[in-house]
Amino acid sequence: MVEMAADGEKQQGHRPGIYKQKNKGHKHGKHRTKGEIERENKGKVSVTVLTKKQRKEQKKMDRRHKANQLRKNKKDMVLTEKRRLGSRDGPPHLVVVVSLHAQADAGAITKLLRGEGAGGIVHHDRCISGVSDSFGLILPRFKQRFTFLSQSTADMHSLLDVTKIADSLVFVLDSTEGWDTYGDYCLSCVFAQGLPSYALVCQGVSELPVKKRVESRRALSKITEARFPDARLFPLDSEQDTTLLLRHLGTQRQRKLGFRSKRSHLIAQHVTFTPNNPVDSTSGATGLGTLCVSGYVRGRPLRVDRLVHISGHGDFQLSQIDAPVDPLPLNLTVSRPLKPSKGGDVDMQENEAPVRVLMKADPSNRESLQAEAEVDPMDGEQTWPTESELLEAEEARKKKRVMKVPKGTSDYQATWIVDEGEEENGDMDEESSDNDDDDDMMDEAMDKEDGEIDSQDPGSCCDSEEEEEEEVCSTERAGADQRYDEHMDEAAEEEGLKRYRDARANEMFPDEVDTPLDTPARIRFQRYRGLKSFRSSPWDPMENLPLDYSRIFQFQSFERTRRRILAEAAAEEDGAMDGWYVTLHIIDVPFSVMESVQSGKPLVLVSLLPHEQKMSVMHVLVQRHPSNTEPIKSKEELVFHCGFRRFRASPIFSQHTSADKHKMERFLRPDAPIVVSLYAPITFPPSGVLLFKQRNDGIQDLVATGSLLSCDPQRVVLKRIVLSGHPFKINRRSAVVRYMFFNRDDIMWFKPVELRTKWGRRGHIKEALGTHGHMKCVFDNQLRSQDTVLMNLYKRVYPRWTYDPYVPAPLTWVKREGTVEMEDLDME
Repeated sequence: MVEMAADGEKQQGHRPGIYKQKNKGHKHGKHRTKGEIERENKGKVSVTVLTKKQRKEQKKMDRRHKANQLRKNKKDMVLTEKRRLGSRDGPPHLVVVVSLHAQADAGAITKLLRGEGAGGIVHHDRCISGVSDSFGLILPRFKQRFTFLSQSTADMHSLLDVTKIADSLVFVLDSTEGWDTYGDYCLSCVFAQGLPSYALVCQGVSELPVKKRVESRRALSKITEARFPDARLFPLDSEQDTTLLLRHLGTQRQRKLGFRSKRSHLIAQHVTFTPNNPVDSTSGATGLGTLCVSGYVRGRPLRVDRLVHISGHGDFQLSQIDAPVDPLPLNLTVSRPLKPSKGGDVDMQENEAPVRVLMKADPSNRESLQAEAEVDPMDGEQTWPTESELLEAEEARKKKRVMKVPKGTSDYQATWIVDEGEEENGDMDEESSDNDDDDDMMDEAMDKEDGEIDSQDPGSCCDSEEEEEEEVCSTERAGADQRYDEHMDEAAEEEGLKRYRDARANEMFPDEVDTPLDTPARIRFQRYRGLKSFRSSPWDPMENLPLDYSRIFQFQSFERTRRRILAEAAAEEDGAMDGWYVTLHIIDVPFSVMESVQSGKPLVLVSLLPHEQKMSVMHVLVQRHPSNTEPIKSKEELVFHCGFRRFRASPIFSQHTSADKHKMERFLRPDAPIVVSLYAPITFPPSGVLLFKQRNDGIQDLVATGSLLSCDPQRVVLKRIVLSGHPFKINRRSAVVRYMFFNRDDIMWFKPVELRTKWGRRGHIKEALGTHGHMKCVFDNQLRSQDTVLMNLYKRVYPRWTYDPYVPAPLTWVKREGTVEMEDLDME
């Protein structure tokens, strides 16, 4: 017994095998979500293979301290950037004064700001080149400096240019009405492109009786709540009010605009022009030259090898960057004002030491001005024909065509003679490519009604006494009618009537067109094809591209390139830094830029990011502006304000969907966002976009507002046409349809295309009946007698290459005593 017990003690314990049941461990209330588990184990092996070493979890206090530290760093960064503006290390605080009412006087505001009520203020007249009502302001008490600019709302282009780079806007309101209709229109434009920090100012409140001051302020607050919620209204009638306004402008929070914070930009304070050929006396007026522009760098560092864009004039290259003495130093005393030159600009040469050259451009590293891709017409040619092509050529040579030619015509000359049938087909192809396929379904009815009205004799059913009364009334109204007709443009009226009828017909019968009687449908609509499903049917985006696509650039991934370029621009630390006062030497600039400055318009420059001078297909998401009710047709020329650029183009409209194919819209819809596609220089989002339509009289109306969407030449935009037919005989599942086609060959040509009806039935063509366009169709259910049979056909459309970087100046709106007059800017 003792021996047996000893043997039993030596036996090993039981070890569970791989099939041993393992129950779940108890969860102690620390359940992790699937997202937390995925974040912890992203890129790692499975949990069962991990070691038993647990990841050290951060304690609650450590997490709280880390969040507080991140919050403090962001707050310090914002405060540093805010304090830097207008200080010794940053650029002066650029303030633009804008009047929003005809009775509001912006000149009185700037005159009051010129005073020395804030203590130790030093100002310099004409601080911005070309702008008479501009001055610099130094406040030693606040340790800040300002640049004030009064911009008239009459010139919309200049107003939009200066508000793009302004740090703050001062809106001058009327003490009773706030802003008028044209002021509200200007606010719409400024809001659409991006609103910087602002302040609301009004005058005349102190002149009102004490009892009416509270009512006036309450009424103004109610008016401004719609546009400016929680905005403070500053009365500006004394020097004390001026001090409060300046303190508010210097300490208010700055709003960031994406399109300008990612690019370096400046407004010209001193401009000179040197012609390239000084020997020729006439070259300075018409030729090219070097433009020297001085100003404060804002936004990002400015590099000399990057291209610069002058708003309204185009893209140019830099040769060098100089560093002159700052004309508005913060430690400047009242006894040392700068001397203005004869032209009104600050004369830098008399007040400073020799100019120091910061950097010069390297021609090998400087970006090119090439905007379009080089097209080699021999790219599609073969160096030697293949065997199959040689056999086809030999067979074609054997099959000679018989044709009548004049006596004495050689074989070479005979090949250039075109038959009548071929000439007709060629004309038909050109006509089909030029036509917009917008056949009017309502024009005939409208013309008939007009003809019936005109054919009636107005005097056939009237008495003689009524005729005499009409003659008297006509003589009395003749003068007024004649004066009214003098300002009437008959051509514009006819064009507007046609556009209105087109828009109404497209709204009542979307995309429906009539099959022509004199042209076979297979020839007229040969560029169209049918789709089984608009959503799922394939369409090759590289198929049958137009010749203009060989001139553009395209990215393999536009979004990835955009992120990379913007990240590199944010990390750049070389070049002229933000806040430096520099002089840019811009080469090969036309003299028209100097003429624009001399006429009193501000000059705005922006440094372009890589690839932003190249042409491509840009897409803009816009919403129609409520103030515009005129029909805007696709491929109609519009004026675009895209970021710092201003140009003209003829875009196409399409629906904003997430599919791979997008239906074209013939008109700009007022009830839905629309994607506008056009040929334009590449611009990286974000950026606001404004669309204007120029009338025949020169006035530009705001049509739509939006933002940049993408740059994608492979975005497929399909134009749809709908052919309609009428059920002639209806059976249980089939019906005889007529009026869709008018010959048998067209029916057989479009037989594979699916049919649909307005009541939701689907079917297909089974066979043709006779030779006059009747066809037997089979549907999924019995048709109704009032139903209409439809056939959808599609073709891909492209915008027109009508890009023009030079936009004509619009008419100036001059507001005087509540009336609106128009003056041409070119006549000033």
